[in-house]
Amino acid sequence: MEIRKETDGTVLRFTLSGRLDTLSAPELEKELNDPLIRTQELVFDMAGVDYISSAGLRIFLCTQKAVSGSGSMKLIRVNPDVKEIFDITGFSGIMDIEQ
Repeated sequence: MEIRKETDGTVLRFTLSGRLDTLSAPELEKELNDPLIRTQELVFDMAGVDYISSAGLRIFLCTQKAVSGSGSMKLIRVNPDVKEIFDITGFSGIMDIEQ
């Protein structure tokens, strides 16, 4: 998994590529621990993510809960295979996902 992080004012954007699974989820979680406190909008660019496991889904769920009172979170450019996983698990109904 490759993780790029960019800040633009109050927006923090993570550009992800590769597999978000049990092995790579802790790396993303580590990146998220600090900046959540200082951002109003969190954006995940998922164009390069070709697979997501339950460990990756857990990261997004926990992150959304962490920012819900003080900001927003959205996933953009989600490829159809990953979007199907969000749909099957019901995450599409609780998260802001743009394709």
